[in-house]
Amino acid sequence: MISGDHFPVGLEETVWWQWLSHARLTPEREAIIHWEAGEPPFRWRWGDLISTAEKFAHGLYINGVRPGEVCALIIRHHRNFYPVYMGVCGLGALPAVLAYPNTRLHPEKFRAGLEGMSRSSGLDWVLTERELEPVVRPLVTQSGSTIRGLQFPLEWSAEILASGASQLGTDRRFPTTCLLQHSSGTTGLQKAVALSHQAVLEHIRRYGKSIGINQEDKIVSWLPFYHDMGLIAAFYLALTHGVPLVQLDAFEWVAAPVMLLETISFERGTLCWLPNFAYHHMADRIHQEDLEKLRLDSMRMFINCSEMVRAESHDRFLQRFQFLGLKREALAACYAMAETTFAVTQTPPETAAQVISVNREELARGRAQLETTPEKARLCVSSGAPISGCEIRVVAESAEDLTEHCVGEIAVRSVSLFEGYRNNPEKTAEVFRHGWFLTGDYGFLHRGECFVVGRKKDLIIVAGKNLYPEDIEDIVSRVDGVLAGRVVAVGVDDPATGTEQVWVIAEADLNGDHQKAKTQRAIVEAVMQIDVTVGRVFLMPPRWLIKSSAGKPSRKLNRDRALTELLPVRKNDV
Repeated sequence: MISGDHFPVGLEETVWWQWLSHARLTPEREAIIHWEAGEPPFRWRWGDLISTAEKFAHGLYINGVRPGEVCALIIRHHRNFYPVYMGVCGLGALPAVLAYPNTRLHPEKFRAGLEGMSRSSGLDWVLTERELEPVVRPLVTQSGSTIRGLQFPLEWSAEILASGASQLGTDRRFPTTCLLQHSSGTTGLQKAVALSHQAVLEHIRRYGKSIGINQEDKIVSWLPFYHDMGLIAAFYLALTHGVPLVQLDAFEWVAAPVMLLETISFERGTLCWLPNFAYHHMADRIHQEDLEKLRLDSMRMFINCSEMVRAESHDRFLQRFQFLGLKREALAACYAMAETTFAVTQTPPETAAQVISVNREELARGRAQLETTPEKARLCVSSGAPISGCEIRVVAESAEDLTEHCVGEIAVRSVSLFEGYRNNPEKTAEVFRHGWFLTGDYGFLHRGECFVVGRKKDLIIVAGKNLYPEDIEDIVSRVDGVLAGRVVAVGVDDPATGTEQVWVIAEADLNGDHQKAKTQRAIVEAVMQIDVTVGRVFLMPPRWLIKSSAGKPSRKLNRDRALTELLPVRKNDV
């Protein structure tokens, strides 16, 4: 029997206990439906899923893993990922899902990033695939590494996995921490968010209530589990409430976005979380002939989260797929982050996210003033009201509360707030003020609902005027030749003027200097419509922009890359 008497949490206080309960009460009910391109869906039923998870827990234990130790999972889309992850939980170890390196990432860069994360997260074990062994193995043997060893659970024999259930006692105790969820960013810079069993269970219960989750629901997702939207909103929410999760491969979805709609139609999905860029990606990349016989009328909610919600994205998505039965009231929104387990706010079911029109100039001055003239307006989409157990404030730099319609930093207090950044008390102290978590996001309140308008660290200040890069990026994305959503606007210090200069870096699929020059002029002219002068425009080939782990182009990293690689001025910038 595995003993953990020094750990303060009993079995019945854990997420694992909730999963065990579903297996005992409904062993034949579908838990996870694993979709892979070209293969029939693999359907995990609760009884088989938990039995297999217990076997993996046993395999981990006999290979040296102990309760409370951190297990990083770096495994691609595979039907056995789920019982491996759940086996880590059942053992009482701490799972931390990390992104599998893509083919464009040099092995040395991946290893350096993983080394940085191992120090910040205190990784004890890496559970991965044999293909990564040459890259990861040196981290185990090098001096000062926290990583004790590698495990390849997808290769384990039947003998290793045998008699797993008999080795796990029901009277064992668990650590307070349930899991580690890493914040968005490049691998080595990600902060490890420690979430307790209580925070996760409270959040799942309260957030489920806010969206009216019920036993008729079925969640469909392609979101990777290293992101809080995929791990908490899809995986934990589904399994803890006992509703089926249909899981696709993120890489396959990007290449063939119609897969999500096909899966929803075939499985009669009802709930789906998406980052804002996904609405554009599907509206632009799915061919009409691929939509024959598909239906979206089963969907209760498409929930826009992770990025700032854009009204144009919802409109394009609705116009493109309304004929499939998609309803406007299904287009919902949420404000969430790893530090609050997931959701802070949520728009109610059967109600489209509210859109208001505010004066763009006044917004730059810090006030959301309603505006009726389209040329002067910016459309802002509500992320909803706080869910049960969450409170939000909008505060000034001086920490004083701001009134409704005043723009400031969003601060959150929640029953599901994280324990802190693991092994980083200094960073934890920076983001807390008298029990309130400072999110780093700018927003305002309107009639009790939260509107997010930008990220504090990304704000551009030109001659004392605040510019939100999202406004510039939205306009540039509409210029012919520019790849929509593949744009960043950043501020760069200009010593000659003593203020910042606006740079635009955009991916474009163009041929010839003449076409590039024409597109550059069109970008400058388009942005001038909102009274912004662009200092430089860089047109780069597709896939040039660096993305964060959340799949969004990183403004800071791309700004740094432009300063390093794109100066002095070249032919394709102005």
